[in-house]
Amino acid sequence: MGALLSKLLFQPPTPPSYGNTPNYFWLYTSRQKKIPAFHIDRGAPLTVLFSHGNAEDLGLIYDWFREYSRALNVNVLAYDYTGYGLSMVEGERPSEADVFADIEAAFNYLTSILDVKPGSVVLYGRSLGSGPSCHLARLQSKRGEPVAGLILQSPLMSAFRVAFKFRFSLPGDAFCNIDKMRDIACPVFIIHGTRDEVVPFDHGQELYLAVRKQFRYNPFWVQNAGHNNIELLCREGDRFFHRIKSFLGFIVTRVTETKRSKSLDVPPLTNNSSSAANRTKNNGNGVSTKSNGQHS
Repeated sequence: MGALLSKLLFQPPTPPSYGNTPNYFWLYTSRQKKIPAFHIDRGAPLTVLFSHGNAEDLGLIYDWFREYSRALNVNVLAYDYTGYGLSMVEGERPSEADVFADIEAAFNYLTSILDVKPGSVVLYGRSLGSGPSCHLARLQSKRGEPVAGLILQSPLMSAFRVAFKFRFSLPGDAFCNIDKMRDIACPVFIIHGTRDEVVPFDHGQELYLAVRKQFRYNPFWVQNAGHNNIELLCREGDRFFHRIKSFLGFIVTRVTETKRSKSLDVPPLTNNSSSAANRTKNNGNGVSTKSNGQHS
């Protein structure tokens, strides 16, 4: 990854928005780095592993995720990238390889230390965080131990494609999520604002279409929302939490049906959500989108 691309991708808050408190603990990565994390444990059946955006750190999201975990009844593990928050080192800039090692360290903590099963983990990536989330979802799918689900909010197809309409990934590009979607074997829920001024709306559309049909969950295209105000615009009626809660409920039902089918040695029930999600229409710009139920 070039220095210029790295500078554009990673913009950690300086100074960090938080200090050493009992809320945070350290994780150690395979690249010999240590990163801070926090864990909110509600004894819930699902754990959300959250990867934040490029201009956030743990201090900016801690209070929000206390509310998030309460509203959705989920456990939450969130971590800072190498070079963010308390792991910030003067003169050292994060890299794609570091970020991938970071989320793997967080996942290993959940599965090895806390004994959380991969099938009980929901990956949630916002903006830049879609990169490590797609990486881990694909990695676990390749291992034959897929996670329970993947939520992508304002995701990017790849770093270069944010600025350029490339149809193929080029050498030097980073976070090429579009190339990984076909390998992901878990339900995928995509949220994107139709007026996103940072990561264009078509990134969410193209990523949705790249997901295998049986794993597509009805996307949430938030009308008139930009990159950073989706939660604010969805505050009325708690629409943001409602849509995520519906996805989590679908995951729990799917896991239960899968366990039942294995115990009875019969195929799992049909994914009704994916059949609904597969009804598409052309939006006039050459991109197929959901024909019903997707807009806020």
